[in-house]
Amino acid sequence: MRILICEDSVLLREGLVRLLADDGHEVVAALADADGLDEAVATSAPDLCILDVRLPPTWTDEGIRAAIALRSRHPGLAVLVLSQYVEERYASDLIADGQGSLGYLLKDRVADVRDFLEAVARIADGATVLDPEVVGQLLTRRRRDQRLQSLTDRERAVLALIAEGRSNQAIAQALFVSEASVEKYITAIFTKLGLEQDDTGNRRVIAALVHLGHDTTGAPS
Repeated sequence: MRILICEDSVLLREGLVRLLADDGHEVVAALADADGLDEAVATSAPDLCILDVRLPPTWTDEGIRAAIALRSRHPGLAVLVLSQYVEERYASDLIADGQGSLGYLLKDRVADVRDFLEAVARIADGATVLDPEVVGQLLTRRRRDQRLQSLTDRERAVLALIAEGRSNQAIAQALFVSEASVEKYITAIFTKLGLEQDDTGNRRVIAALVHLGHDTTGAPS
């Protein structure tokens, strides 16, 4: 199999090259960042691309965005995202695009070399291989999205202002309603988001995090 690797860690990159070569594969390119990735794919015609999620220059989401772009330009190209992180914002788009076989594995959870090589082979053969942790986080995100969909337009507007850090008085002024109405909207938001009253008083913060798409607090779904 012809494989292209895009991984910024030189030790991991060279380790993958050796591991895959020892298993009989041909590594046609081993890149440290996404610069030149399109050209490398076009000239080397890999069967599979292995990419890290976080690549230079910002080490945020360059890799997974590059994977999405690659699959749009090269339908059917098999892609394995190998990372320490689940990038929820783009992972669901990548999985749902239907452009070819796909894998998303977490580096710290790859416990056996043989299992990894088998996953590589399965992805190249057309399978979708996802780490259970990836699936779990994406399902959690979906539940968050479903909760947000239950809000009315006015409740969404109030939640957006909460996320901006505005007080009830400021929200009332912005929406031209009474503070009592704002309090009713907020109570409805907390109920629909499943945020129960507790002693910490952090429901407002949690609601803002849900709105921003970063609810990692373990609040009820």
